[in-house]
Amino acid sequence: MRIDANEWLGTTLVACALLLAGCGGETPPSGEVAGGGDTHAHDEQDHADGHDHPTEGPHHGDLVELGNEDYHGEVVHDDDGLVTVYILGGDARTAVPIDASELTINVSHDGKPEQFTLVETPDTDDPEGKSSRFVISSPELVEHLESGAKAKLTVMIEGRSYSGAVVHSHHGHSH
Repeated sequence: MRIDANEWLGTTLVACALLLAGCGGETPPSGEVAGGGDTHAHDEQDHADGHDHPTEGPHHGDLVELGNEDYHGEVVHDDDGLVTVYILGGDARTAVPIDASELTINVSHDGKPEQFTLVETPDTDDPEGKSSRFVISSPELVEHLESGAKAKLTVMIEGRSYSGAVVHSHHGHSH
């Protein structure tokens, strides 16, 4: 018995499709993720990949998704006007030192745009010439973030521009 190339290809494709359809595993209920951890709401499809989606960063700040979760920014601020952004990996937990000297937060308030530049302030574990931490002292920026003004974080990482919405949840600062 001889199988021609088209018949073999068709059979192989059907077998692969059946294997892929059966490899899903159990999908956790909406709002839960296998393995626990802090999560935010997603639909069932978002959790088919089985990874956690933290609601806050390791410094208890607000997370900003950069790219398709390639990186995250963590925005932390205090009542004295100090705003710090930490650059984190796709897991939203691991610091990622980058070679940028600054990043920006663009804010739209009262119909006017305003830009705030945060400068590199390397963390103790950051290698020479790179930083995972960026800082600005700006009570005005803190006020905008607290008031819910529309804000966007923009940063260059490895020659590519990333940006994401800053959404304040009241756990990204200390009182």
